[in-house]
Amino acid sequence: MRKQLLKFQGIHVFFLILLLACVYLITDIYPKIRSGSLWGITTQAWLFLALLVPILHQVYVLLCWRLELFGKRLSAWFGEPAFTYYKRGFTILILARPLTIIPLAIANKQTLNLDPVLALVLSIVLLIPAIYLFYSVKRFFGFDRAFGIDHFEPEKYRDIPLVNKGIFKYTDNGMYTFGFLILYLPALIWFSKAALVVAIFQHLYIWVHHFFTEKPDMDFIYGEPVDHK
Repeated sequence: MRKQLLKFQGIHVFFLILLLACVYLITDIYPKIRSGSLWGITTQAWLFLALLVPILHQVYVLLCWRLELFGKRLSAWFGEPAFTYYKRGFTILILARPLTIIPLAIANKQTLNLDPVLALVLSIVLLIPAIYLFYSVKRFFGFDRAFGIDHFEPEKYRDIPLVNKGIFKYTDNGMYTFGFLILYLPALIWFSKAALVVAIFQHLYIWVHHFFTEKPDMDFIYGEPVDHK
């Protein structure tokens, strides 16, 4: 169980440290990233919080997924509502991602030198595929599957084909490719370098989760390497 729980997590930690080191170097080179405050809380504190939330989120998902997939531990502890309880924690943490970037962007506003018209155009360009993704999830994929119900019911989902409709017709991983584009919007709305750095960090870090947690798990569930939607 322990071996399965920690599989590939050494590589996960390596890339996390690498990404955090890059953030540290960038903030050291560009001190404007650390400037400003909101509600008496410094930009540095907001930055720390906005970096901490995705780490907590991805560790939470790792533990819940693998404890359930390889040992049915959550079901043993919480019974039938285990998946519902997991979803509640997931929802709080996924919403905390943008909700910590927004105050960071406000605290650090007007530090990103970008033409307002260009910022508006970029915002629209990023928002369109993100909206289409959420529509595709609701219409074709299902929110429970997006939460990872296949880790709780692998015997049921291993025989259900992966989705190739909506946005999933055009990309192997619509969730991480387009869903995380919405995190760039606070940086463009408030012209914040710090918010841009965090959005990039979160977008890169979710791919660490994909390759070293989600992909190995799904290969186990579905019995062979698969394209991950």
